[in-house]
Parts: sequence; C-alpha cells; structure tokens
Amino acid sequence: MKDNTAEKKSFFDRLLDSDVMISILVVILGFIVGTLLIAIVGKNPADMFSSIFDSMFGMARNNGTWNFRYIGETFAYSMPYILCGLAMGLPARVGLFNIGAEGQYIMGMTAAQSVALLVTPFPGLWVFCIIAALIAGSLWGGIVGILKAKYNVSEVVATIMLNYIALYSSRLISFQLPGATTYNTATLPAFSKLTKFLIPTSNLNVGVFFVIIAVAVYYFVINKTKLGFAMRATGFNKNASKCSGISTVKSITTSMLIAGAFAGMAGAIVLLGGAFPKGRIITGMDNYGFMGIAVSLVGNNTAIGNLLAGILFGILKQSQSLMQSRNIPKEITLIIQGLIVVFISLRSGLEIIKQRRNTKKLRKEALSK
Repeated sequence: MKDNTAEKKSFFDRLLDSDVMISILVVILGFIVGTLLIAIVGKNPADMFSSIFDSMFGMARNNGTWNFRYIGETFAYSMPYILCGLAMGLPARVGLFNIGAEGQYIMGMTAAQSVALLVTPFPGLWVFCIIAALIAGSLWGGIVGILKAKYNVSEVVATIMLNYIALYSSRLISFQLPGATTYNTATLPAFSKLTKFLIPTSNLNVGVFFVIIAVAVYYFVINKTKLGFAMRATGFNKNASKCSGISTVKSITTSMLIAGAFAGMAGAIVLLGGAFPKGRIITGMDNYGFMGIAVSLVGNNTAIGNLLAGILFGILKQSQSLMQSRNIPKEITLIIQGLIVVFISLRSGLEIIKQRRNTKKLRKEALSK
C-alpha cells in the first residue's frame, strides 16, 4: 500500500496556502495583543469588546429598545474604507502599490464640493457631484498610471508627491468658492446632500448603494473580463504578459483610472453624507486613503475581502466613542489596526520559512535515495 504521509501538508503549510486563514489569524492576534495592553494599563478588556459589539449590533437602552444609530454610523464609517481599499487593491493585482488613494480621495471631494457650490441648485444635483468626483479621482490616478506605464516612473514616488499636490491644490481651489473662510465654505445645498438611508439618526446614506456597486464592479472586472485577466497576468509577470500580446500599458493605466474613481467616490460620499453641513477647506489628510492600504492588505486585494475588512475597520472607528465613555482609551483601536497590518506584513517572512523548509525536505529526499 502506498504511503501518502509525505504527500500530506502540515498545518503550517496549509495555513500559508490560505489567504483567508492568514487574514483571520492576524485579526485575532491584533485583538489578543490589544486585550493584553488594556489589561496592562488596568482597564477591563470586556469593556472594549462590549463597545465593539454595540457598534456592530446597536446598544440596548434602559427601556429595552435598541439604538440602531450605532449600526448606521458603523456602515457610514465603513464606506470610505471599503472604497479606498478597492483603490489600493485593484492596482495591487497589476503589481502596483497605490499609495495615492488619499490624493485621489481629496480631488474627488474637491470636485464634488465645487459642483455643489458653483452650480445653481436643482433636484438631483448630488448625482452630478458624484460624477465630478469620479472623473477627478480617475484623472488623478490616471496621471500615475501613464507615468508608470509609459515612462516607468515609480508609482510609489509619484503617488506620494501627488498626495501633497492634491492637498494644497484643494486648498487653493476651495478658497475661491462662495463663503470660503479659513476652515470651510458656504453651506452645501440640500440638493447636493446624499439622502440618509434606513437610519435617519445616523450618517448612513444612499452612498452605501454606490459602495455595493463598486464592490460588484471590482469583482466582475477582475474575475469575469478580458481586461481583468490582462491585469492579473500583468501583475504575475509583466514581461511574460508582453510576450503573450497583452498590453501592459493598458492594464496599468486602466487599473489606476478605475482605482482613482473608487477613491474619488469615497471623497464625495464623505463630504455629501451629512457629517459636514458646510464645504471643507482641508488642512491635512483625512487618512482614509492610507487606511485603504491596510484594508486591502487584510482583504487580500479581493472584492469580498475588502468589503469585510472595510466593515471591520468601520466597527473599530465607531467603537472609539463608546470606548471613551467606558474609560477605555480610544487609541487602542488604532493600535489594533496597526498590529493587524504588521502581522499581515509578516506573511512574506512566513513564505521564506516555508521555502526553507521545502528546500531542506528536498535535500533529505535526495540524500535518502
């Protein structure tokens, strides 16, 4: 009888082969370390988990009813995380590292704000604000795509520089808008606001449908189209893709155009979602674009993975206020987020360990023959 013991993979090997398992593991590790830190500073870890639970499912009031506002706020926070995660994930499938989602987010927000304040208000104005944000974010991402595809300019350097250009360009443009002061502009017209959805007491709005559409578009493009196949092939091996007749220039440029549109939409949703009654003159980064990197890493650059990771980060964001009310430092959520990213970054180290184990195994088999 043939012995199949050698063919069976160890738990460690099976773990490395499963991106889903690694993501789940790093999230658990992040919470474990966060729990230990809370205990070290003399606080009750149960209060942290109850805050997270309440953010996910609502909090029971004294009269026994549920406060669904927390659920709405959780999904409202999740929307830009998901979109910026997609903006990072799509170029990653092509072999690019898009650190510029923050700049694309800012340009989308600025474009939406400019249309809202410069166009005479009319019903459905918010649609044109969203379209302007998509175009602005897409063009800002497209600049990087062209520089990379045509001239092999490092997308990391280009996106970092464009983030700051976007920030100060936004300030310059916003200062020219009606009612501009040091920090804000005139009140945004009611027709430019996104209608609040299901839970009017929260900032959850119809933007959630755009997020769902964006996730579906991401999945369909990557998995069901020739363009998606070309993108994935380019990401696996750019030179082999060229030899196979795939236009890597098109793959790279298109991925950055679509990614910029995702991030630009996030900027419009944040601005028009109800949290800001007036237009914004931003003084610094909102960091949604940078957090999108973490979301994408945890979500393994997949559509569903980004969706779930974005919701997770939205839960942590919403739970901050509840933690503070229970004497838990809100910074613990930022620590957990950082730990999750650090742990998932160790995947490459685990891959090296796996390769070394396989090499030793092959050597033993060769010597035994």
